[in-house]
Amino acid sequence: MQWKPNVTVAAIAEDYGRFLLVEEDADNHIVFNQPAGHLEKNESLIDAIKREVREETAWVFEPESLVGVYLYPNPRIDIVYLRFCFAGKCLQHDPALELDQGIIRPVWMTKTEIEKNLERMRSTMVLTCINDYLSGKRYPLELLNHYL
Repeated sequence: MQWKPNVTVAAIAEDYGRFLLVEEDADNHIVFNQPAGHLEKNESLIDAIKREVREETAWVFEPESLVGVYLYPNPRIDIVYLRFCFAGKCLQHDPALELDQGIIRPVWMTKTEIEKNLERMRSTMVLTCINDYLSGKRYPLELLNHYL
């Protein structure tokens, strides 16, 4: 029997040691996460991450590299995610843009602040992705091929 994980994208944007996160209401819990979301039909992974960051933070995000690909079974619900995590830059912010439903606010946090709030992270992938990014993991975007 064929099985398909839920494909998601996530962004790491760093500014002087602070990382862009979103505070959101997820499964009736207020948590922090990287700007992230599901890949939509007929959308490239690159387009998906640009869209998700814009919708969740009002920042224009330009991905520069792939940090990693993560298979993550959610321990709270019967869903498995295949997450493509991108590193890039935030280019401009539009504070007038309405954020996605469930998003409370974008927030910039240092790694230390993230570690102090581990119980409020949406998943362990938040810190795992940041640690991979800080260890220098960067893969060229040309690794991804889109035939839409």
